[in-house]
Amino acid sequence: MINNGIPMVNGTLYSWADIVATIAGVPVTGITAIEYGDEQEVVNKYGAGRHPVGRAKGRITPTAKITLYQEEVEAIQAQAPNGRIQDIAPFDIIVTYIPETGLVHTDKMRNVQFVKNTRAWKEGDTGQEVELDLLPSHIEWGSK
Repeated sequence: MINNGIPMVNGTLYSWADIVATIAGVPVTGITAIEYGDEQEVVNKYGAGRHPVGRAKGRITPTAKITLYQEEVEAIQAQAPNGRIQDIAPFDIIVTYIPETGLVHTDKMRNVQFVKNTRAWKEGDTGQEVELDLLPSHIEWGSK
């Protein structure tokens, strides 16, 4: 193993098997991917001279998407008032990292709603993974 001069902390890093995702408090087992993040507008502010004299921060824009097996999507869809997952009331998605070391880390996506619901099949497919775009109000990073 290549050593970059940095000592390993407990020798273990996060892996997919360490992640537990819950949607509205229910653990999701038919999940194959999850992606979330936020971006904040940061701009230079100018005064005298050619260089910025400071910076200002603007709005924070969160993004997220989740990939689930079609059967999992259908189970969620069954909870929708009219069969459209986009009409489900806002809910939270909690992603918890539970490594063998026991150092638990939790991120919370708040007030999430589904943005789209699509299917795409092709010859030879043996299952359907459905990527769903999400719209959270904000993300609580490393929340308790």
